This record gives sequence, structure tokens and C-alpha cells, in this order.
Amino acid sequence: MKRKLLVAAAALTVLLVGGMGAGAWYVSDLTLVPKHPETITYPEVVLGVTDRTITVTASAATTRPGTWSLNWSSGSALVGDIVKRSAGRVERVRVSGQTPPTGIRASMYMTYSGDPKTALGLDFTEIMVRTELGDAPAWYVPARGDTWAITVHGSNGYRNSNLHAIATMHRVGMPVLDITYRNDLGAPASPDGFLHQGESEWRDLEAAIRKAQSMGARHIVLYGGSMGGAIVGRLLTRSPLADVVSAAVLENPEISSRRTGEFAAAQMHLPSFMVPIMEQVIDWRGGFDIATIDLLGHPPRVKPPTLLLMGDADKEHPVETARELAKASRAMNWPIQYEEFPGAGHSEIWSTDRERYDRTLAAFLTRTAR
Repeated sequence: MKRKLLVAAAALTVLLVGGMGAGAWYVSDLTLVPKHPETITYPEVVLGVTDRTITVTASAATTRPGTWSLNWSSGSALVGDIVKRSAGRVERVRVSGQTPPTGIRASMYMTYSGDPKTALGLDFTEIMVRTELGDAPAWYVPARGDTWAITVHGSNGYRNSNLHAIATMHRVGMPVLDITYRNDLGAPASPDGFLHQGESEWRDLEAAIRKAQSMGARHIVLYGGSMGGAIVGRLLTRSPLADVVSAAVLENPEISSRRTGEFAAAQMHLPSFMVPIMEQVIDWRGGFDIATIDLLGHPPRVKPPTLLLMGDADKEHPVETARELAKASRAMNWPIQYEEFPGAGHSEIWSTDRERYDRTLAAFLTRTAR
């Protein structure tokens, strides 16, 4: 009997260890492995169109308040306030964009889709940034100033996720480079094929700064959304070019990779003792120390005036990290303006309150631009 109990206990231990290992490996995949969906889904249907409104099927996505991009296979339009709701239908104001055919399937996205010309009417050029791994494409949107903005999207994202910020940057006279980095579509892959939460990607951002300088930039404003915020943070820590950065904008940023991991584990109902195991697997597979990617525990060497934008309903990065960074900024000698948007989820700040976002960003850029 005793032997049977020992065998059973050993088998249970193997299962538990194996389960923990599999769970940690799965979470490390979410952190490290690039994922660019090949198939776009369109769960909604356009039910009617007038000169002023678009009616679509009612769903959790289409009934959210705010400003959103309605996308279909051949175009997109920006929709705003809800005009009317009825059984299975929601009618919204047409803000801008194309006219969808009635009956076409569509999806709702956070901000603009398309490119600077189709979405904003802005002329742009596709240029190449020479990185250490090869050429990475970027959109160059010209303007009159010599303070340039360089925009960095989040992991597995696309350049058009920055278009809402680019519109304001252009309006205040800033040329913009909207960049790609290693493992993006069209950009070189990293040697190991993994994302590194900013620990290697900052070098591609550094290459973009050099490109902007070669094109006439005297000062640089960095914009980072989600993991793009971690990339900006690593550049301000690691790059000799950090001193040319006159300001930074961090939108729903990854402030602490460890805290983001703990937040994700809690949402997946994983036990807290799994978090250190997950971190060790990520460190081992990715070849970097995830604990150092932390603006709270490891603030950057260069601390330019920074606009920190966060939604209090963010489900990817805990809003508490933004609040703590803002509170600690004075002691860090880091001038941070913190703006929290009630009800805004991850990457939904602009969509939730477009007027406040545009006004806040424009005022910050005007005040800090050299």
C-alpha cells in the first residue's frame, strides 16, 4: 500500500511539474513569438448607409461609445456617436472615410485603418531605414518643422495603429517617421525569431533616429504605444542617441514587463507561484532579463518631458503601473504629465475621447518641442 501511495505521489508530481512547464511555455510563447494573423475576420454586417450615418449589426464592438474605424475588405470609414439603436441594429454618425456597400461584412477597429493618405489625406513616402539586420520600411510624413516625431507601435501591431497620433503631430508641424522593427511584416526577422520586449528592438529605433537626422531632423520626439513604450524606454536607457530626444509620448505602455506578466497570469487564473517560472522560461528562451524592462525599477538614463496616457480599463497592462510611475516621477527627476482616460481599454484612449486626446497631445507637443 505504501509503495502504491509513493508511486501515485510521484506520478502526481510529474503531472504537476509537467503542467506547470507547459503553462509557462505557453505564456512565454505569448510574450516571445511574433503573430501576424493571415486572415482578417469581419463579424459585423453593414445594414444601411445614408449621407450622414452607417447602420450595422448590433454587437459588443459596434455599440461601444466613442469613435471607431469600420473596416471591410475594400475600404474603411470612421464612425462616431450612436444615433439610434433597435433590435439587432445600431446607427452611427459617419465621421469620414469611404462608403461601404450595404450587405458587406465589416469589423470595428480602434483607430484609423489604411495609410496616411487614405486615412488622413496626408502625403507620405515609403522609405527604408537601414538597421543592423537589414532594411525596415517606414512611412515618412513631411511637415515644416525640424523637430521630428518617430512613432513605434506595439508587438504584433501595424504602422496604421499610430495614425491617430500622427494626425495631431502633423497638425502641430512635425515631420513623422512611422517605423517598423524586427519581426514586423516587411522588416527583417531577429536572429532567434523572437520578440524581446524592447531589449533588442531599441536598436532599430536608434537606426530610425539616425535616418531622421540624415533627413534634417535636429530634435526628436519619440512616441511608443504598448510594447512600443518599452522600446522607447530601452532606447532612453541604452542608446548614445538618447540625448537628442526632446520629449516622449507613452500611450498605454508596457511599463513593467514583470508586472504585465503578473497581470496576465491573474487574468488567466494561474497561481501566483507560476509567475517566477514563466519569467525564467522567458529569460531562457529569449536570452534577456525580463525583470530589467521596468521603468519603475530601472528608470531610463535620459528622462525627457513625457506625456503618459493610460486607460483605466486596460486589460493588457495594469493601470496601477502608470499611476505609480506618475507618482514616483518627481523623485526620479523625470517630468511626466499623466493623463488617465476613464473607461478606455487597451489602445482605446483616442477612440474613447477623441477631443481630449487630440487637445492634450497637441498642447504637450507644442509646449515641449524645441
